[in-house]
Amino acid sequence: MGRDGKCERFERLIVPHLDAAYDLARWLVRDPAVAQEAVQEAYLRAYRFFDSFHGGDGRAWVLAIVRNACFTALDREPPRATFEAFDEECHADTPNGLPPPEEVAMAREAQALVRDAVAGLPEEFREAIVLRELHGLSYKEIAAVTDAPIGTVMSRLARGRTALARRLGAPERKK
Repeated sequence: MGRDGKCERFERLIVPHLDAAYDLARWLVRDPAVAQEAVQEAYLRAYRFFDSFHGGDGRAWVLAIVRNACFTALDREPPRATFEAFDEECHADTPNGLPPPEEVAMAREAQALVRDAVAGLPEEFREAIVLRELHGLSYKEIAAVTDAPIGTVMSRLARGRTALARRLGAPERKK
């Protein structure tokens, strides 16, 4: 396949997952600048080795590369601080017709509470929760991204959800 065909195929199958790649990187490295660098490095690697991609789920394939780039970045530079993502509704001016400032403040506080609870999870739980709950990956796709057996993915999700519920103050469920 010629270079133009490779570019076109890469743009069609891999580039659409750039937002998911950055989001995963941001959650893993906890630093927007390092996350951006990791995603850039991952996409360069993905393009360089795109000939080894033989179809299937481009999202899972590129997220696995992003995950590896994040761990490489973390080996070089440990996380510094948590982040606050820009939220158009919360950070924009509120002209007439939008929710009152009190509602916006309460929603922002709830988002921060959840974001901090997820950020405080152990890495393997945080990764599984982000991939499943924020990006909707199937257990099989998460297993491919993390290179873990499906049973391990299921366990991490269950334990991560329990830990997240505990962090958010949910009542204990009876077994």
